[in-house]
Amino acid sequence: MNWKFWEKKKEAEKKKTVVREWVDAVTFAVIAATLIRWLIMEAYTIPTPSMENSLLVGVFLFVSKFHYGTRTPKTILQVPLTHQKIWFTEIPSYVEWIQLPQYRLPGLTHVKNGDVVVFNIPGMLENNWGNSDQSTWVKYPVDLKTNYIKRCIGIPGDVIESKSRQIVVNGQPVETPAEAQFPYQVRSKNIISDRTLAKFELDPEEQTHNGQAPDGSEFYTLYLTQSKVDELKALPFIISVEHQMADARADLFPKSKLYSSTWTTDDFGPLTVPKEGMTITINDSTLAFYGTTIRDYDHNENVVLTDSTLTIAGNAIKQYTFNQNYYFMMGDNRHNSHDSRFWGFVPEDHIVGKAFFIWLSIDKYGDFVHKIRWSRFFNLIH
Repeated sequence: MNWKFWEKKKEAEKKKTVVREWVDAVTFAVIAATLIRWLIMEAYTIPTPSMENSLLVGVFLFVSKFHYGTRTPKTILQVPLTHQKIWFTEIPSYVEWIQLPQYRLPGLTHVKNGDVVVFNIPGMLENNWGNSDQSTWVKYPVDLKTNYIKRCIGIPGDVIESKSRQIVVNGQPVETPAEAQFPYQVRSKNIISDRTLAKFELDPEEQTHNGQAPDGSEFYTLYLTQSKVDELKALPFIISVEHQMADARADLFPKSKLYSSTWTTDDFGPLTVPKEGMTITINDSTLAFYGTTIRDYDHNENVVLTDSTLTIAGNAIKQYTFNQNYYFMMGDNRHNSHDSRFWGFVPEDHIVGKAFFIWLSIDKYGDFVHKIRWSRFFNLIH
């Protein structure tokens, strides 16, 4: 007699096939990796020298999402663990049929001056870099715009300027990062050997031989940190090491004839970084600085912008109050970085996370023995 008649008979357990086990394992791994990537940390690599010598080309790093608070997803119809395109193809990895409002979960801290930050680059040009055919440019959703990494120079409300390379924030000089590098004109008694250049860790992109003077001396342009400048000056065959200052250029932010003749990458400002709730009077000067930000990133609709007027939803605006915070970002490789000096402010809803630590560093110019930069493993990013 069955004294446990109230219990359902257990069906014989079916043994999973090898294929089913693999499918379950891969599915679990993808879901877990997606959640970690969204909520906690995501891996990135450094493809350009804009942050050298602080972060070198070939550095692989983890970026913390929880420091500043994780953003909720905006584009949810997307191939997992992809960004703009499916791996190794030109096929978009997403569709925009559903776009959700974005919010930011509570974080441990806020973006501070000096933080190394990963963010979605705001501008259309930067998101389609290298493509000269504007008719084919893609307007990506905010969370799928191209990722950039820079150092935060100005937080909301800061007044920033640069005087002969010295960054000044709210009237106080800011210490230049120890590994920041600038171009220098170097004069040597003779050709500088490859061995010496290698000792200074100068990649091909960071050195230019400019030729020989009538007296036989050699001229170079070298990108150097201050410590390397001091080392170079101490060499007996070095005649001089001098700053190479930047010239005025029309492609700098705010791309206005009011400033294009005087602003350079070394000398610009003063400039106030927009802050949520900050109110400005609308005129030709303020629109030069803030007009495109108001039109493109401050969550307004039907904006008509001229050199001196602003119209929103058919209403002429005489004063404007910002809807969110903004930041001013710069690369540590100050003369080889495309940053806020060129395209302006980074909106808060474009902030991805805080660069946390390096987990791998590969030197593409190194030989077999020196291919991996072991000394940079697991270094925290400052």
